Amino acid sequence: MTTQTAVQPGADSLKTDTATPSTRVRVWDPLVRIFHWSLAAGFATAFIVEDDLLGVHVWAGYLVLILIAIRLVWGVIGTEHARFGDFVRGPGQVLAYIKDALRFRAPRYLGHNPAGGAMVIALLLSVAATGLTGMALYGAEEFSGPLAGLMSGLPAASGEVLEEAHELLANFTLALIVLHILGVVFSSLSHRENLIGSMISGFKRRGG
Repeated sequence: MTTQTAVQPGADSLKTDTATPSTRVRVWDPLVRIFHWSLAAGFATAFIVEDDLLGVHVWAGYLVLILIAIRLVWGVIGTEHARFGDFVRGPGQVLAYIKDALRFRAPRYLGHNPAGGAMVIALLLSVAATGLTGMALYGAEEFSGPLAGLMSGLPAASGEVLEEAHELLANFTLALIVLHILGVVFSSLSHRENLIGSMISGFKRRGG
């Protein structure tokens, strides 16, 4: 059974993230890191180009959905800190962690902390819903894509409903991304480590 590694705050937590190679440990495997940055790029591309470059928008959406499918599988069979069992916690634990974090006494986790884990799940669901409504909209209005056959028999008004839902979900996802970035910055400052850098290199310092 995998248990989440939490490092209680202590004297070492005052150190900056300048650990030598011998005091560093690989936390994020290559697939997790590639997924993270590819998902960010795919969503950003689709959000920015919107309908001005429909082909680019659609293929960015396909990429996002494929990435999520891969991540769901990897969350079950992947490396220790990639698995959902390592970081998915109940609402009570998430709220307790957030309260401790706001008091600057939350423990440091090598993998995702409970709040970060909750954000991962929220983003996966939100991005997936955004992509699926976009695919349905593409089938209803352009009669193209994997859902074209399914959507072709729906009333014309359904396209407007799908478009509103797709835009709402995209904006909601963007809000989650902003909260995610703020959380990463807050946690980085609280524990004196570069969490963005660790998602690039895959390494974090071993101690607290």
